[in-house]
Amino acid sequence: MTPLISLEEALARVLESAARLGSETVPLDEAHGRVLAAQVVARRSAPSADVSAMDGYAVRAADVAVAPTTLDLIGTAPAGHQFAGTLRPGTAVRIFTGGVLPDGADAVVIQEDTVREGARVTIREAAVAERHIRRAGADFRAGAIVLPAGRRIGARDVALIAAADHGTVEVARRPRVGLIATGDELVAPGQGAGPHQVVASNVYSVAALVRGAGGEPRDLGLVPDRLDLTEAAVRAALASDLDVLVTLGGASVGDHDLVAPALAAQGVHLGVHKVALRPGKPLMFGRSGTVRVLGLPGNPVSTYVCALLFLVPLLRALQGEAGVPALPLQPAELDAELRANDQRMDFMRAEIVGQGAHGPKVRPLPVQDSAFLSVLARADALLVRRPHAPAGRAGEPCEIVRLTD
Repeated sequence: MTPLISLEEALARVLESAARLGSETVPLDEAHGRVLAAQVVARRSAPSADVSAMDGYAVRAADVAVAPTTLDLIGTAPAGHQFAGTLRPGTAVRIFTGGVLPDGADAVVIQEDTVREGARVTIREAAVAERHIRRAGADFRAGAIVLPAGRRIGARDVALIAAADHGTVEVARRPRVGLIATGDELVAPGQGAGPHQVVASNVYSVAALVRGAGGEPRDLGLVPDRLDLTEAAVRAALASDLDVLVTLGGASVGDHDLVAPALAAQGVHLGVHKVALRPGKPLMFGRSGTVRVLGLPGNPVSTYVCALLFLVPLLRALQGEAGVPALPLQPAELDAELRANDQRMDFMRAEIVGQGAHGPKVRPLPVQDSAFLSVLARADALLVRRPHAPAGRAGEPCEIVRLTD
């Protein structure tokens, strides 16, 4: 019998293959969710000049150290336009948010603290030097690194890249991921499956995880339980431009589990086969040239959990994403009694029911069957039970993987 390897060892073997893919330059409006392949350097400072942070009046603080004080209005500085003159003692310039501060001004008095009468304005509150002014470069300066390579670009990052004056950005190429589902029992959704058939759901959950991790999923179809057809599907996939081939089902040792022999026939050496993991023990991983091959078990919960634990970290690593742990464990607190665990690392579907001293309070859902998708959809987290963990009590610390997709 092939011995089970630990989850940590299996994950390390998977990630050993994850040399970063190439890069491409994309328009900024297509950059959200991509991973930066190079650092972003500001092409200009922000603000690019000293500007007003409020609508009001640009003044010399010395002129309005005591209020009320009346000043002569000598011009206007709206955003996008600059007052050409210099602020002299006893004068003010009407200024708007983003307007460039006139020469000689060192404070802005907000509009609400003033009364305007024609060409004069009365300041009702004493001004303080530097009040309501954004100095040039206060946000960032030209030449500064505003975002590092390896960062996945969020909506806020898109705004920062634009402000740094970049209309395009260099990002990691999306990993191309082929998905093959095997099994005589499988039919596509909406086709009127018979009582002896199963609606193929795994392709959809894994494709969603691939997209969420920045990959490009390709559905390569449903393959019946025939060795020749399975070999042909694998052969075609390995000859394509895929970075990762994912097989769904057929990963165990039954008479109809044909993926392992099909992979072997195509020269794929399995560096991982059978992991001390629940759900997902039959997981496989190997390589053929530049194609990484991940064989996931067919039960839908097992498929999802294994894709989350192995495929998502692999895709992030292929894009060079930095700062994301391969196994994203978070501290939590048990809200139930648990039996002692066996030799497999267990990922129990659980709900978060409150906040405790050690983190979110988590309670395992009453049914843990690896075929029950309604339970998986209801779960907020996977409650992690280490191999040979002793019985657990409510209030004790534990670990979880948050389900945020």
